[in-house]
Amino acid sequence: MIVDTTWLQQRKFVSSCPSGFKLEMDATEKYGGRGEGLTPMELLLAGVAGCIGIDVTMILNRYLDQIKKLHIRTEGVRCEELPTKFTQIQVTFDVEGEIDAPRVWRAIRLGHQKYCAVSASLNAEMQHFLILNGETIPEPLEEHNS
Repeated sequence: MIVDTTWLQQRKFVSSCPSGFKLEMDATEKYGGRGEGLTPMELLLAGVAGCIGIDVTMILNRYLDQIKKLHIRTEGVRCEELPTKFTQIQVTFDVEGEIDAPRVWRAIRLGHQKYCAVSASLNAEMQHFLILNGETIPEPLEEHNS
């Protein structure tokens, strides 16, 4: 895969992707930018959410009609020293619908451990959380084949 990125001004860049889409990135004012685009670190968190979200919906494909809502929040914890990389990424799945928690946890686990190329490309510690119909559901200790 090749993504071509071109400098526009100050800290602002535009990337042209093989899918045909373009996206603009910029630094915040703190780093000399104007905040006129997504920051690269925002894109990284969005990439994690999008990747595992696609995987989870593929794994749960037969049950998608039972899901009313699927919202994924990614929260990155950064270190203070340069480079201020993510040391931990928390991924919270907020799901509403008539679906069993073990089934959702299985999809999250498979998405993270086997399919999500984005999170597999990172060194940060990944933590996953599930909120099902407003209730926090702890991850089961053993694998359920639901």
